[in-house]
Amino acid sequence: MPEFEARDRAQQVNIGGDNTGPVTVTTMHQTTPPPRPVVTATLRRDAATFVGRDQELKRILRAAGSGRVVSIHTIDGMAGVGKTALAVRAAHKLKARFPDGQYFVSLHAHTPGQAPADPFEVLAGLLGDLGVDPHALPDTLSGRCDLWRDRLAGKRILLVLDDARDHAQIEPLLPGGYECLTLVTSRRRLVALDGALPLALDVLEPEPAGALFITLAGREVGSDADRVAVADIVRRCGYLPLAIVLLAGRLAHHPAWSITELASEFAAADRLAALEAGDRAVRAAFTLSYRDLTSRQQLLFRRVGLHPGRDFEAAAAAALADIPVKVAQGELEALYVDHLLEETLPGRYRLHDLLRDYVRTLVTSAPVIDNDRAVDRLLDYYQRTADAAEHYLPHRTRFASAQPTVTDFHDRVGASAWMHRERANLLACLELTATDQPARMVELTGVLAGMLDRDGTWLHARRLHERAVEVAARLGDRIGQANALTNLGIVCEQTGDYQEAADLHRQALKIFQDSDHWHGQADVLTTLGVMQTWTANYREAADLLRQALRICQDIGYRSGEATALGALGLVGTWTGDYEKAAALQQRALEMAQNVGHRYSEIFSCVGLGLMRMWTGKYDEATRMQQRALEISREIGSRVGQADVLTNLGLIQICTGNYREAADLSRHALAMCQDIGFRRGEAGALIVLGQVWIGIGNFDEAAALEQRALEISRDIRFRWGESLASLCLGLVRTWTGKYDEADPLQQRALEISREVDDRYTQASVLGALGLLRARTGDYRKAADLYQQAVTLSREIGYRFVEATALTGLGLVRVRTGDYREAADLYQRALTLSREIGNRSIEASALRGLGVVRAWTGDYGQAADLYEQALGIHREIGHRRGEVIALNELGTLLCETGCVHDALKAFTTAHDMAREIGSRREQARALDGLVRCQVTLSATDTALPNLAEARDLYRKIGAPEADTAAAYPTELQASPQHS
Repeated sequence: MPEFEARDRAQQVNIGGDNTGPVTVTTMHQTTPPPRPVVTATLRRDAATFVGRDQELKRILRAAGSGRVVSIHTIDGMAGVGKTALAVRAAHKLKARFPDGQYFVSLHAHTPGQAPADPFEVLAGLLGDLGVDPHALPDTLSGRCDLWRDRLAGKRILLVLDDARDHAQIEPLLPGGYECLTLVTSRRRLVALDGALPLALDVLEPEPAGALFITLAGREVGSDADRVAVADIVRRCGYLPLAIVLLAGRLAHHPAWSITELASEFAAADRLAALEAGDRAVRAAFTLSYRDLTSRQQLLFRRVGLHPGRDFEAAAAAALADIPVKVAQGELEALYVDHLLEETLPGRYRLHDLLRDYVRTLVTSAPVIDNDRAVDRLLDYYQRTADAAEHYLPHRTRFASAQPTVTDFHDRVGASAWMHRERANLLACLELTATDQPARMVELTGVLAGMLDRDGTWLHARRLHERAVEVAARLGDRIGQANALTNLGIVCEQTGDYQEAADLHRQALKIFQDSDHWHGQADVLTTLGVMQTWTANYREAADLLRQALRICQDIGYRSGEATALGALGLVGTWTGDYEKAAALQQRALEMAQNVGHRYSEIFSCVGLGLMRMWTGKYDEATRMQQRALEISREIGSRVGQADVLTNLGLIQICTGNYREAADLSRHALAMCQDIGFRRGEAGALIVLGQVWIGIGNFDEAAALEQRALEISRDIRFRWGESLASLCLGLVRTWTGKYDEADPLQQRALEISREVDDRYTQASVLGALGLLRARTGDYRKAADLYQQAVTLSREIGYRFVEATALTGLGLVRVRTGDYREAADLYQRALTLSREIGNRSIEASALRGLGVVRAWTGDYGQAADLYEQALGIHREIGHRRGEVIALNELGTLLCETGCVHDALKAFTTAHDMAREIGSRREQARALDGLVRCQVTLSATDTALPNLAEARDLYRKIGAPEADTAAAYPTELQASPQHS
């Protein structure tokens, strides 16, 4: 920041009245979450008027030019001498030489009421500018320092570190190489900063000081008397730019005044001694402006000095001064005109750090009780308004809360915008209460839990909630303690610490039970129940949710009842009890609609949509998810929108509409990245990767799943890590990279067991069974598939059980045990029909068709393939339809119905190309080649064979080797010869 305090004479900059201009400050904590573009230019605006620093500027430019041997330059001097202005001007002159970025960071060594910037936090902001997500940041200073220097390796960036405290604060922020340039300003001589080239800056010389005053005052010096008056004024200002700027500004806004009159008034006020006395110089200049204010403006000026944040809006100032907001707006504008406030954004103001010093001296003269009451009004304003805003911003920590009692906002847009603007102030208020008002701190932390949850800065959120738990316990605030424990538990859930989360929720539940706090009990039981579904503990989840449901019904807690019902329906969905799940979700949906609880309505729509998806009712599933999407958009829940878009993508995968699935998944991914929703980003990447697996683009699928894996590891999203490992392992299996697939699947299995996620365990066991089958280890494959079947049956997840049965059936076919294979496929068929999953039903029918074909019952095999084909068409599963057509074509070709086979393969080829499934397209081409060879159409077969071979190679499929051997056979065929 610019600084103004005079002790010595020298030369200086004319900052054109902009010494108190807006500052771009790199901060650690961004709002929930904003877009994550790479930011490369955060330099402060260069001043239009620059006077008196030509020599110093040339020295910096010359030393920092090409061939420089020093990459760190320090500008030190007293407050207000113009260090920042010189650094900014030099930076703008040099920025073209540093194309990779130019950054301005205020280190707040002398910002009253604000602690010097912690390098740990500063690095978070700088790394964020480079595009590093907050969730990916190391938890240690050395780790962040290493990451910062690593990201700058080979780059040329310009870094301005303004208002530094000492070398210890600066060292971690310095780039590692000489390609970068760092300009440092400080009130201290940084003797301990090794390798830096120092530049000591002093006040202005008389002539530049006079030029500065005349320019800013906008006056013509037409007489010797005026010239003498100007010289007298700048001399009495001690040649300190801040005093000169203020006095010149006053003259510019009073056209009736003359330079000589101002000089006489200034002299009569006996200001010379004050201006020559260092700190008192600034104070005298401020006092002159302060005395010119009305009494109400003086009161407002004093009160805004009590604000703990960086900047503020009119409503906060009105609360401090206890005046109407419209009145505050007018008075703030008056203070801005008098250069006593800076306007950072339209309607938002800040005090320069030295002005804040001055106003604090005024505040201390007021009665303590008046100051305390003013601060209480400010805290009341922020707490009340934040609480009202949070009711428009649904999140997990408030999914069962009552309707808002304060309506400061008309919609979510206004609420979200306010929370975005005031995030730093809310956290500053929270820290203010930590010392003086611990009870309020506990309450305010709870109010801000949603904001912290949306931010995704789990480490910071955890510290705040832990503090609230500790303080509430010390104060004997049992309900506050329980609420804090619940919020802390949710943070642990988000980071995958499920066991700790469960322990914290149970502690909160015990307190609520001891206090007969029924609403709290219901909320915690529901939270625990939902969490158990994530770890596939469905029996315990159902028990907890039933307890919550009974309490909600007993006390008439309708919104809580709707949420509990929806969660119970979700349990039924996961366990395959679809009929009961549908009834529960429908009841929950109707109840949520009746009580107007939008979050519960979304929850129920999503649950119904998932259930319909698993049962193969894709049209209905799409309708429910679309409804959830509409509500999410209505209430402005971008997290909800991203989740639903991902679900819609999954449905499109099931129906084989890969292009639509890709579009939806990309939309979800972009939204997650835009709001910084890392968990959602990992989920969207996983689904998008499944799209590419489905269409056979294994390279792209591997890249996406690898990114999802890395994000999940970064944010400790254990479920995402295990699922991404599972999918990446499947990619490696399908491409024949079995050595790479095995450790990925083993890691997925390990994580799912660690977090007791038995659903993923069952899925991984099935994937490992596929891997072993592909490598010919059928005994091990059978064992793994059987484990998947057993575990799925144990947890009641019949969808996975049916899928594993089809896999085990395929193993039995490969080992020639057709009777056992037929039995397994029949069991899968029966189970799929019981749970209503048409997709698995079709797969089981196809499997039975394979068995019948191998045992010579070709007629029955063809009929089974036709049944499977009909189901795939009925439910819109286009990829399944393509697979069935290819299998039917193979059967027809082998049984001599070559023309019918040719028709089936042609249809499969066209559809596979349409949906983008390169693997099935290659299979269809392969089948066409077989038919064409049989029909002696070798010339037609050759281009099809070449296309099939290319497709196999592009997706890394092992069939490429077999296809590569065909040309020799075709060349030797009678027709070709």
